Order: sequence, then structure tokens, then C-alpha cells
Amino acid sequence: MTRAKARLLGNREVSGLRRAARRLTIAFTALISGLFVVIGGVVVGIVAFSANEAQVQALQYAARFDSAEDAPPGTYLAIQTSTGLVVSDRAPSGFPVTSILQEVAASGGVIEKTLTLGGERFAVRTAADSGRVVQVALSTREKDEALTRLLFALLFAGVPGIGLAALTAWWMSGRAMRPMAEALALQRRFVADAGHELRTPLTLLSTRVQLLARTASPEQRTNLGEVVGDAKALTAILDDLLVAADPRQDANHAPVALGEIVDEAVRSVAAAAEARDLVVDRVGDDDVTVLGTRAALYRLTLALVSNALDHARTRVRVSVAALGKEAVLEVADDGAGFPPGSAERVFERFASLRAAPQQAQTGEGRRHYGLGLALVDEVAARHGGRVEIGEAPEGGGLITVHLPRMANE
Repeated sequence: MTRAKARLLGNREVSGLRRAARRLTIAFTALISGLFVVIGGVVVGIVAFSANEAQVQALQYAARFDSAEDAPPGTYLAIQTSTGLVVSDRAPSGFPVTSILQEVAASGGVIEKTLTLGGERFAVRTAADSGRVVQVALSTREKDEALTRLLFALLFAGVPGIGLAALTAWWMSGRAMRPMAEALALQRRFVADAGHELRTPLTLLSTRVQLLARTASPEQRTNLGEVVGDAKALTAILDDLLVAADPRQDANHAPVALGEIVDEAVRSVAAAAEARDLVVDRVGDDDVTVLGTRAALYRLTLALVSNALDHARTRVRVSVAALGKEAVLEVADDGAGFPPGSAERVFERFASLRAAPQQAQTGEGRRHYGLGLALVDEVAARHGGRVEIGEAPEGGGLITVHLPRMANE
């Protein structure tokens, strides 16, 4: 990531992208490590099984010798017959195991055990055969050493391999995050440039309207005053967008009366609602305070109410309530509601999942770009809140915003 992109993104975004890259690296390295452990375990298991099978065959083969002195190297025989007990020369101390010999002689069958004899591990097989009892001891040193060499080989090959996988994963995750970093930088640049360019026309508009109001009639002054208020609201929204796009700082959050914000947004859409023969009901509490940016919260509320007006048939309900440590803002309409399975996609940019009633009937009407709810979700996240969609009790769409209340409220 270049320094210019880092400056555009800011510390939070850079840290977020680095955390995402680390998570990808850890996940990929864990996957490779898991695969290595599984494959290594399978290899060791196959080798150990083969070695045990070879050991069993060697014990069975040695038990067929008639003389204890004919035993292969590393193998010792003890043959007990009616005439006595014959044991291989140089047998380890503790061999033969007389208790096992006596048990097999009394009951027959086969007993196989791994025992330590003379300080060394042996596989011991005792069996009754044709009137005699044969006990065979086979050293497990070669088998144990072979498994140990295999484990060390896997370890020495695996550790560098996992380290190389981690480095590769870090490099690949960095490359994967780069397009996202460029997209975020482009988004910030666009918001900053657009906000800066729009400030001047809005300022000129507000100034010209105020000059025009000086020579207007009282009724016209009232309407022009509302235009000035709308221009100031747009300027505040642009300021909020510029703050959101500024990587150097966050907006200074202050106590905001959420009820006042809702009332202001409802007043702003009153004319548009009346033109469409829609009723906007404002219900709930007034004394609900949150910590945030007034312009951003106004933008969130206005987007929700405007979205509801676009999809309502006759009525929109806007409510504010305090529930525990949360302030809850609900906006419901009596339109068609949200399609099934749209809970995740509805907050994506350019995801217009609902058609307005006039569009559903005629295919015409104001074009929807699917940005409003994406902005609502972004503003709520910046204030430590969340947004949910559902179905209104009377039918239609319901959007609920949960925001943290003031701690001392």
C-alpha cells in the first residue's frame, strides 16, 4: 500500500485492512498446518501399522524353529517341553517370562505383550503349539528408531513448510487487500471532492434566497425561509460527509435529542407526503438522547422516512423509544414489505430490492439507486448501532435502528 493511499484511508482503515490480512494469514496457515498434521498422522499411522504387521509375522516365523539356538539376530526363543526348558544364548535378563509360560501351558492360547527386558523393549509372544510352549522375544529397537526418524523428518520438513506457507499467505492476503484499499481510497476521494464542490453552490443558493426574501411578501418569506433551512441542512450533511471522508479525525460526538431529529425529518418530508396523499404518523418518546453527530443522524432519519414514503401505499409510522440502554428508532410503511431472504442484501449499495407502488403498477416513477439503506447502515455503525429489517405489525416494511443511549440519561 502506497503512502498516498494510506493517507487517504486513515489509521482506522489501514489498521482494519492489516487486521483482515492477519486473519487471512492465520486462517490459511492454520489450514496448511491442519492438512500437514492430518497427512503426517496418516503417514505415521500407515508406517506404524506396517511395522506392527511385520513384527507379528517375524514373531510367528521365529516360533516355528525347533531349536532355540536357530533364532534370527535380535530374536530370542524359550521352548518348554515335557523334558524341560531351552532358552537362547545371551537372552536378556528377565527372559523367559515364566509367569506367562505357566499361564499359557495351563490354559493354552496365545499371549502377546510388549515388555521391557534387560532395559530394552521387546515384543513378546507366547503360544502353545504341538505339545510345547514357545515364547519369542523380538527387539522393537529398529521399529521404534524408524518411527522416530520418520517423525523427525516430518517435523524438520513441516516447520519450514508451515513458515513458508505463512509468508506466502501474508503476501497473498496483502495482494487481496490491495484492491479493497484502492476502492476505499477512491470512495474517500470521491466523497471529499463531491462534498467540497457542492459547498459553494449551496452557499450561493442560501445567500441568494436570503437576498430574495428581503423584497418578498410575508407568505413568500416563510417559504423562502424553509428553503434556507433546507440549504443549511444540506450544508450540514456535506460537512458530515467531509468529516466521514477525512482520515485524520472523527466527528466530535455530542448529545443529540433523537426526537427532535425525527420531528425535523418528518417536517422536511411533509410536503412530499401531502403531494402523494400519504399520512406520516409520529409516535413514541421525545426525551431520548444519544451521543453522535446531529447532521449524520438527521441524514439517517431522513433517508429512512424518505425510503418509507417511496414504498408506502397510504401511511408511514415513525416512532422513537428508549429500551434499556438503547434508543430505538422504527420506521414502518404499509407497502409490500421486504422480499424473503433480503435481510443481508438490502444494506448493499445499489441493491434496489423493493419497487415503489407506482413503479409496481406502471413501471414508472422516481428512479431508486439503492443507496439510502446502505448509508443508514454506515451511519448507524459509526455511532455504535445496528440496523434491522422486518415486517410491520399491520403489514409492510419495518426498519429498526438501535443506537446506544447516553450513559447518564
